[in-house]
Parts: sequence; C-alpha cells; structure tokens
Amino acid sequence: RGLRLAGGRSRCEGRVELEQEGTWGTVCDDGWDIPDANVVCRQLQCGHAVRAHGNAAFGRGHGPILRDEVGCEGHERDLWECPAELEHDCSHKEDAGVVCSEHQEWRLSGGRDGCAGRVEVFFRGTWSTVCNSTWYEMEATVLCRTLGCGDALQRPSFGHTLPGKMVYLCGSLQPSLAQCHWIFNKSAPCYQSWAAGVICNGTGS
Repeated sequence: RGLRLAGGRSRCEGRVELEQEGTWGTVCDDGWDIPDANVVCRQLQCGHAVRAHGNAAFGRGHGPILRDEVGCEGHERDLWECPAELEHDCSHKEDAGVVCSEHQEWRLSGGRDGCAGRVEVFFRGTWSTVCNSTWYEMEATVLCRTLGCGDALQRPSFGHTLPGKMVYLCGSLQPSLAQCHWIFNKSAPCYQSWAAGVICNGTGS
C-alpha cells in the first residue's frame, strides 16, 4: 500500500497518490485539510504540512479515486488508517494535494528576470535567503539548471532581508540544491556572510 506525491517540484510536494492492489489512484478533496495532509507528510518523512490543496492544484491524476471525505485526526501513522468514504462523487478535477515543510523551492528576486537576482528558498513554510559562505560555482550552477536558466555567469552578493538563512554545499552537480548538503537557520556558517545571488546565462519569465 504505497503513498507518493506527484506533479510537484520535489518528493515532498504534489498530488496525493495511493496504491491499492498494484494500481495507483488519487484522493478526493472533499473534507481535505491540514490534519489529513500532516499524516501524508509524516508518512513520507517530509515533516509537517504547510498547505493542503484541493482542485487538482498539481494537475489531474489518473486511475481510480480511492478515498473521499478523509477524516484524519492528524496522529495516524498511515493515510489508510484514517476514516474515509470508499464511495465517491468526485472527478480528478478534485484531486487533493499537499505541500510539506521539507519541500524546498527557489526563486531569484530583484534581478532583470527570473534567472537573475538574490537567491531565496521556500522551506518549512517561509521564504529565506541563502548564505554566500559556501556559494560557489557548483551551487550556483545547480540552481540555474534547476530553474531552467542554463549555467551560472556571476555570483553577486546582497544583504540579508529575510529572517531565515540556508547554507548549501554541493560536492557534485546534483539535480537540485535539496540533494546537496544543507543547513537551515544555524547562525555560525552565516556569521558575517552576505546573501547569495546569481546571474544565470539563460533568461526566464
């Protein structure tokens, strides 16, 4: 009885999909709320839920709709343990989704477009800046490629203007910064450092 998130930007965000007898299906958003989403996030070792989405926010799924009117209290270890209706009157336009606290997404702000600017990371429900103490060519290139912006041209520095601080250190060219070594909100690596920025050689929206 598998569980996964699909259609998101990491394994900790997306449309909720369950496996029943070898077939993957979805969950209807009727009654879908944070306690339900919390169970999903915990089961996937993705922390806690920061958002519970309905209306196929991560795209419409396929296959059977396996659960409707899910009513978790939030302490359950497994989504299958939660009371739910097996009969449903839903379509895939009502597929439930979730964003968990361990999901990371990135944006570049203050630059000429989405491929240049100060690096900001959404993590544990809040936007934070990235310390440039270990912001080298490798880390900048990983981010540019993740954003579909090509490779890193320059790494300008900025002041920290957001409360949280993230440090990344990539030993190799990973598919995303989340797969590199990272430390969140520990002050030591950020002491006297600036906020990381990058100008990629591609252009974005």
